[in-house]
Amino acid sequence: MTPLPADRCPPDVCGTPGVIASAAYVKGVRVAAVPVADLAAARQDHPDWFLWVGLYEPDEELLRQVQAAFGLHDLAVEDAHNAHQRPKLEAYGDGLFVVLRTARLVEEERRVDFGETHVFVGDRYVVSVRHGSLKSYLGLRARCEAEPADLAGGPGFVLYALMDYVVDQFFPIVERFEAELAELEDRILGGRFDREAAARIYHLKRDLLALKRAAAPLVSVTGHLMRTSNPLVPAATAVLFQDVHDHTLRVVEIIDSVQELSTTALSANLSLISLAQNEDTRRLAAWAAILAVPTMLAGIYGMNFDTMPELRWQFGYPLAVGVMVTACGLLYRGFKKTGWL
Repeated sequence: MTPLPADRCPPDVCGTPGVIASAAYVKGVRVAAVPVADLAAARQDHPDWFLWVGLYEPDEELLRQVQAAFGLHDLAVEDAHNAHQRPKLEAYGDGLFVVLRTARLVEEERRVDFGETHVFVGDRYVVSVRHGSLKSYLGLRARCEAEPADLAGGPGFVLYALMDYVVDQFFPIVERFEAELAELEDRILGGRFDREAAARIYHLKRDLLALKRAAAPLVSVTGHLMRTSNPLVPAATAVLFQDVHDHTLRVVEIIDSVQELSTTALSANLSLISLAQNEDTRRLAAWAAILAVPTMLAGIYGMNFDTMPELRWQFGYPLAVGVMVTACGLLYRGFKKTGWL
């Protein structure tokens, strides 16, 4: 058969709401686009075909059609329809069901856009059900089709490609978080600490926690896949999951280190703010003590008693002012020496 170009998707396939692509492959080469309604017949009539179906937020009716074509388990289909699952690997009969959490950094909004992908892997088929951003897997199928020798590995290789792509998308995010934390540290240690810095560190810690929830479970998932004896993941493909496992461990380690540093930065920010407030309090206390002396003297001589010392002496007023100035000067010098001013 003549290979079908990767960018060509007939209207009867991609025109179906919820269907991104549905294609058949022989030895890693795309040979046909298969409408969802014809999946069961194609699987039965062409035992040499490997089917890869991509769905985006499908409705229940579409999922039931795909379930009937491949014999998917009810519980897995229910999870794929409802979404909001944690990353996991489950075996249903001869098939595997894998849940992945995708992440994409939205620079202009300074946030992480999370999505979810459910992957059904079975004998000669892979079904991926995506929820969230469509950009999460932009170009993945085309890259796989560009390497037919690898794609000939079948369902196991597609699962590897999906997981590898998902984990690789974590790296730009954690690297961006590292750079942002470094900027915040410079800002804090440079004396430009404020509530905005503390708020940004808090949001950074929240995003890191969400990212860790997406990445950490994949350590056990990839660890199982690289050691499994399941025929869907032959030895040649199982070796590939070692690379994904290593990358996942690295992502989790980076997240942990950035989390620890962000906690330290937040503590440093709060400590520096507290020190600054203490210094301001000491300055205010020092000036209050200095001003207390003339206030006291003025208050005493303002009581208007007839018999007060030096009340009618011609040098009494200059003397009182001189005492005030001298006392204030001595107090200012003392506070300056001790670092209060």
